[in-house]
Amino acid sequence: MFPSSHCTVCGHRLGALELIPVLSFLIQGGKCKHCKTKISWYYTVFELLTGILFLLSYLKFGFTASCFMAIVLSSILVIIIISDYKYYIIPDEIIIIGIILLGIAAFCEGGGSFSQFDWKEAMIHLLVALRDGLGSFLLMYIVKIIGDFIFKKESMGGGDIKLMFIVGMVLGFPLAVISIFLASIIGLPIALIILKLKSTHEIPFGPFLSIATLVLFFLNCSWLDILLVFA
Repeated sequence: MFPSSHCTVCGHRLGALELIPVLSFLIQGGKCKHCKTKISWYYTVFELLTGILFLLSYLKFGFTASCFMAIVLSSILVIIIISDYKYYIIPDEIIIIGIILLGIAAFCEGGGSFSQFDWKEAMIHLLVALRDGLGSFLLMYIVKIIGDFIFKKESMGGGDIKLMFIVGMVLGFPLAVISIFLASIIGLPIALIILKLKSTHEIPFGPFLSIATLVLFFLNCSWLDILLVFA
């Protein structure tokens, strides 16, 4: 939120007409209106991706608490994908805000319809989500400790461990474990390409974990369904 949206080259503060997702980029020819510097395609691609995920959230869940959870999750994970890929950082502020908003969504989801809201079930649903989030967080922390011991150096960033709290909240503990394996499968070919094109050997895991989480969340399948597929 602070500072407000601006050109990263000349510092020009963007007006309302320059903040329309996708359209502003096209109207301005992909350049800053003030200094004419080319705007990164990152902005447009992820604006479009976010819009598609929002639409998918409504089509999948309708106007429900689950839709709110899907929108929050999509927003949080898209930010994490960009931030971790480009800067190798998963901001704590995003994780904290995500946990709070997803906690509210889990509470509302557990209570059922607003006309006959069950406060007890809502609280139970929230506590289960927090329990699964904590369990997933601890599992990833153990994986990091083992990885650090084997490779004799930091094997995983702290942001990935904190991200697992969110993954556990929305997927549940068994499915959160599967998300780690799915992220590894998704990430392997992409990581090989990155290693080929770049000199760095540091590959952020957050984007792959975020993609895997979105896939499993929108498929809305249980961990038993996935095990049966590979059985």
